[in-house]
Amino acid sequence: MIMKSMTTLRPVAKLLKLTLFCTAAISTSIIAPSALSILPSVDVATANAAQEQKTKRVPALREKVYSQLARAQKLADDGDVKAGLEALDTINERSSSMNSYEIAMMHNFYGFIYYNENDLPKAIASFEKVVAEEGIPESLRISTTFSLAQLAMANSDYKKVISFLDKWDDINTKPITESYYLLRAQTYYQLKDYNKGLEYISKVIKLSDDEGKTPKENWLVLQRAMHYSLNQTDKVVAVLERMVKLYNKPEYWIQLSGMYGETGQEKQQLAVIEAAYQQGFLTSKSDLRQLAQVYLYNGLAYKAGVVMSKAIEAGVAERTAKNYAFVAEAMIQAKEDDKSIAYFVKAADLSVNGKYDQRLAEVYVNTEQYEEAADAARKALDKGSLDFESNAFVALGMAQYNLQNFDASILAFEQAEKHKKSQRLAQQWIKYVKREKVHAETLRTALL
Repeated sequence: MIMKSMTTLRPVAKLLKLTLFCTAAISTSIIAPSALSILPSVDVATANAAQEQKTKRVPALREKVYSQLARAQKLADDGDVKAGLEALDTINERSSSMNSYEIAMMHNFYGFIYYNENDLPKAIASFEKVVAEEGIPESLRISTTFSLAQLAMANSDYKKVISFLDKWDDINTKPITESYYLLRAQTYYQLKDYNKGLEYISKVIKLSDDEGKTPKENWLVLQRAMHYSLNQTDKVVAVLERMVKLYNKPEYWIQLSGMYGETGQEKQQLAVIEAAYQQGFLTSKSDLRQLAQVYLYNGLAYKAGVVMSKAIEAGVAERTAKNYAFVAEAMIQAKEDDKSIAYFVKAADLSVNGKYDQRLAEVYVNTEQYEEAADAARKALDKGSLDFESNAFVALGMAQYNLQNFDASILAFEQAEKHKKSQRLAQQWIKYVKREKVHAETLRTALL
């Protein structure tokens, strides 16, 4: 009398995530087996008759052996795994009196219990013993071999996955399904054989497309990852364009924008990242800074400043000197010097060095606020640590000149003259200020 035991599998999806612009960190979706079960509700005699019709070569699973196996399984199912395994061990001690099919079913029960205990190496070893027996239905051999490939995948033994799939290829007689192609693709990805992996993941996606279905998201994620690993940036773009249309997720919009930038498609990059912003997809400081930088690159400096300013006000971006200075410089590029001042003031207040005070002094000169310019230049020189100290002296000299403080102006330009970078400019200013000083004194004398 024979009881059939079939291993069944279901996919357990682990969404792949890829940081395209830093490090590619991929976690493939793994197909893991569901509980393997003997069907106790099937009448033993009926099962035996059905099996006899299929093949005469498969020996019978006697009712006595079946009942002992079923008892072992029930013990395990009721939570007493140790007792279930002990019951199987007792049966195994009498295996010399069992036929090939009964021995295979015993190992099938072992595998079932070990799998439920998440002991994958022992589960794999048990199911390998199942397929090693000659006297089992071919359908069981085929399904168990494929289960072994899936278990090896779950156990991260990728070379074994390929070995089991190769064996399955030799015995399979049914049409190949997407789960086979997907398992091959996942395994080759883990083995870093991206060309082979792409061959199989592309077949999975084509099967879905041919049937008019939407491919699963993690299939496209895996395809994109392999294209990226092969530096096939144009194909990465194509996959991301499809993902944006199908799934409309923030990360795909952001990644597509980044890839457009990487492939020199700046206008598309701007359009995509701006569309993502308008949909409310850009929420992190890195996303918003990327948007601001794309705006700057495309000559939209005012928009860049507004984006960063709002991010600071909302608490998304930190209130740091660097961030305030970013807004200020964006406003300068947008020829909004007056609007830059408040941000340079905040940056200067937060900085221990004088570089932002120096920039503030320069802006004050440009906006003809000379008292403020002189004060900012002096603060910059007092704080020190300036990349270009000469610029602070030049700003101070110009401010003092416009305040009619000619001697102070000349003194500042003389300090600037000591720096090679500003030497020629300082000399020209010194001559000019000295002439203006003489002219002013002559005029004053004439008026007395």
